[in-house]
Amino acid sequence: MKYAVVKTGGKQYRVSEGDVLSVEKLKNSKNGKVVLEDVLLVVSDKSVKIGKPYITGSKVEASLIENIKGDKVRVSKFKSKVRYRRVTGFRADYSKIRIEKIV
Repeated sequence: MKYAVVKTGGKQYRVSEGDVLSVEKLKNSKNGKVVLEDVLLVVSDKSVKIGKPYITGSKVEASLIENIKGDKVRVSKFKSKVRYRRVTGFRADYSKIRIEKIV
């Protein structure tokens, strides 16, 4: 079994070939192809490569499925005795990608 740990959007993900995951919105996708170059760890059947902090010459190729919006998060502020109430909402943008190949 071959897998890798990649960093994108300030978070780390453990990925294998064929995985589908949601990451923070990617802006640099061309023709639906995404290349993740911040690879921290690669594990294959017989070897383990650990980066310091990244593995040079290693990358993960993925394809962009769609850009989606996350669930709405409601934020409310309240102060007692002064009639102060505020409610705002927020929805994060995500990209759904499929991992094609670990190089």
